[in-house]
Amino acid sequence: MRLLYTIWCAVYFVALYLILFPIQFVFLQRDQWKPLAHTINYIWGILFFAGIGISIHVERRFKPDPKQVYVFCANHFSYLDIAAMGVIVKNYYAFIGKSEVKHVPLLGYMFAKLHVQVDREQAKSRAYSLAKSIRTLASGRSIMIFPEGGIRAKEPPKMHHPFKDGAFIMAIQQQVPVVPITLLTNYKILPDTEKVRMHRFPLRAVIHPPISTTGLTQENVAWLREETYRIIDAELSQSAGTSAAGQSSTQLSDR
Repeated sequence: MRLLYTIWCAVYFVALYLILFPIQFVFLQRDQWKPLAHTINYIWGILFFAGIGISIHVERRFKPDPKQVYVFCANHFSYLDIAAMGVIVKNYYAFIGKSEVKHVPLLGYMFAKLHVQVDREQAKSRAYSLAKSIRTLASGRSIMIFPEGGIRAKEPPKMHHPFKDGAFIMAIQQQVPVVPITLLTNYKILPDTEKVRMHRFPLRAVIHPPISTTGLTQENVAWLREETYRIIDAELSQSAGTSAAGQSSTQLSDR
């Protein structure tokens, strides 16, 4: 049954994107239309999760102002995270993502037009993506980034440490707030394993209050990086502890 569910998710994923892509393609042709292309991604995400029977629960301890600019930082345990961020955060933002995505038919075209690509193995590419991200922030558009630098955690929900510096360098350089986001269940829905299998869990996330960068300098990058890590890690640890306590209570009540 799990295999059949996974096949349905994959087929629905592709079919839904094929239906919406022609509209998105038009919106990608001009810069002033690109926010509408971004909205298509949001619509696709809502329809996708609804169609595969996964509910979305976002605890918004902070509601980002759509007119303000932020650097959104989230943990990254699953390939589902990109699709999830599209429905969790409604602001107009650019992803910082791997350049390999450009080779994916249609999806790669959209990503290249709408987001910032980086080859993490190439120093020149990293420098270029950082410079482009700073220009994006300066233009009034937010940035979305997974500061672990990819799916690198060996034992989710424990994140890879330390975070990469890029997100925090650009936030301080532009004096824009960093907004930590904790993705609590994506690694349960689509684990990063050899056998690709989808599981039905509610998609749960927390948008934390922003960390101000006003008055910070590049000497504060390490502090900002560790503070962001601490906030996300604390939420992950608390959630894991609550889940473990709930399972123990259930086991005791069944005896």
